[in-house]
Amino acid sequence: MTAPGLRALLRRVRYEVLPARATEEKVLAHVPRDVVVTVTASPVKGLEPTLDLTARLAAHGYRVVPHVPARLLRDDTHLKETVDRLRESAVDDVFVPAGDADPPAGTYDGALPVLRRLGELGRPFAEVGVTGYPESHPLIHDDITVQAMWDKREHATYVVSNLCFDPRVLGRWIARVRGRGVALPVYVGVAGPVQRAKLLAMATKIGVGESTRFLARHPLWFLRFAAPGGYAPEALLTRSEGALTAPSAGVAGLHLFTFNQIAETEGWRRALLDRLDG
Repeated sequence: MTAPGLRALLRRVRYEVLPARATEEKVLAHVPRDVVVTVTASPVKGLEPTLDLTARLAAHGYRVVPHVPARLLRDDTHLKETVDRLRESAVDDVFVPAGDADPPAGTYDGALPVLRRLGELGRPFAEVGVTGYPESHPLIHDDITVQAMWDKREHATYVVSNLCFDPRVLGRWIARVRGRGVALPVYVGVAGPVQRAKLLAMATKIGVGESTRFLARHPLWFLRFAAPGGYAPEALLTRSEGALTAPSAGVAGLHLFTFNQIAETEGWRRALLDRLDG
């Protein structure tokens, strides 16, 4: 990848973090205020930890994007209460996936009804993100996931791709999305410089039920991290040059999955930027 292309992507990053006990401290210690922080939501613990951490980080001056999974919302009243809490914290960007809660907490079983309801509430957020799946979703056919993006395009302002480790798959997916007429900007999901042992430890802390689902649905992710030489995000970015930097791709930036290895992720990004600037 050319230095200018990679440099631009590394300066347009979002860090995905999990609402664990030490997350706030780690973000404050290592993440610059110009980096967007997204906060996941757990089907085990519900929305409350996400909303709480979002409010605290926003008060520290971060631009925070909470995950509001449809399947964690009990009903329209719960959605309205969530919107009001986020607006009180000056949050203007939310990410709305379907979520993994099984069964759903209430009446919403997918993201589209929530997106429509947000529209009926007067579009309270300037930015609304939805999910894309470069590598096949374990439960949903690829054609359906691409169609879902088409259905959501009028209600969302950007797409965040799930993890992908194959540059060819990523390139084909972006081309297919654009070929279907979905013009929303894409933030490409990339795992940070994660160590396998720490990743497994983090999965355990998330909760037995959630980590079990995570392992069952994404076994190849762990194989990638355990491969000889480990996983190197820079190598993936370099091999994905064409897919990520072509004007037709519409890639707005990188969505870095930190798995709460926040110091390591920011250290890697800064070191790579220093090398490119040098």
